[in-house]
Amino acid sequence: MEGIPVRRVAVLRCNALGDYLMTTPALAALRARFPDAEVTLLGARWHERFLTGRPGPVDRVRVLPRVDGLAGQPPDAPDARTLPGFLRAERYDLAVQLHGGGRASNPLVAALGARRTIGLRAADAPPLDAVVPYRYYQPEVERYLEVARLAGADGPADYPPLAVSRGERAAAAGLLPGDGPWVALHAGATDPRRRWPAERFAALAGMLAAAGVRPVLVGGPADAAVSAAVAEVAARPITDLTGRTGLGTLAGVLERCAVAVANDSGPLHLARAVGTATVGLYWCGNAINAAPATRTLHRPLLSWTVHCPECGADCSTAGHPHRRGDGCTHRPSFLGQIPVAEVHEEVMDLLSRT
Repeated sequence: MEGIPVRRVAVLRCNALGDYLMTTPALAALRARFPDAEVTLLGARWHERFLTGRPGPVDRVRVLPRVDGLAGQPPDAPDARTLPGFLRAERYDLAVQLHGGGRASNPLVAALGARRTIGLRAADAPPLDAVVPYRYYQPEVERYLEVARLAGADGPADYPPLAVSRGERAAAAGLLPGDGPWVALHAGATDPRRRWPAERFAALAGMLAAAGVRPVLVGGPADAAVSAAVAEVAARPITDLTGRTGLGTLAGVLERCAVAVANDSGPLHLARAVGTATVGLYWCGNAINAAPATRTLHRPLLSWTVHCPECGADCSTAGHPHRRGDGCTHRPSFLGQIPVAEVHEEVMDLLSRT
């Protein structure tokens, strides 16, 4: 972008919480490269609610209407008939595609009419002005920083600190009163294969309580059933905040906890963003994409199961079209290799350090 003034930047990332947080190092890099520009996120309604007024690399959110084929777009997107007007309404100097391989997202970004377009490109996607080849297995944070470098932007891979408001901290203190240490447990995940078994979360909660640690279940309304399953088999009562917090208050709750133990899902990334130590529970393939690279505050634990525990199909073939996959539709946990003792040891070590 040498010689071209950049005053308006649009970034496409319109899916879930963890997906957004993995782009924040790239967003921070773009903000540092273009300090006088307005950075607009083309996102979802939840982005608008959560980010408006919150200090950070995004100045403004525009809620993207429904786009056919755009993977992960939340179901409450505005009607697709408003999309043409949305695309014509504003013009940008730089449009950045951070939403998948580009089959649906690259035409969308190109239609914005920006002076320069950059982003990801899979083999079946149309080009932009400059692209990074999309390959499924790549650390997501590095993927998006690689795109940012096309605009001369760069920065660290750590999540920039997420601002938590005074009100959110006060709400968290009301929900988690008294002395800790508190340890957050998030047993949910959209894909059941990413969930550590509920009985293991319950066993961990019991071991922590016996050591004087205060476990607390967290998550959104969609996690209520799995949190209830943990509480049902736990040896001791567990504080359960599942479904009782908005996203901002959840950020405050996670910040108040010394450690968060979670499957690879939004609350795990949110804990990282507010500076809380984490023990992340990952299927090995997800770890390549989403696990942190450092170990001072973050301890990813991996399960190396690659064949379906029910039918034996190889479930590691994503992004490799020449490798045979059997189209498995089973959804058992793939995290069975991770023992409770291993998680407990990492939590206690992190508690001793924090």
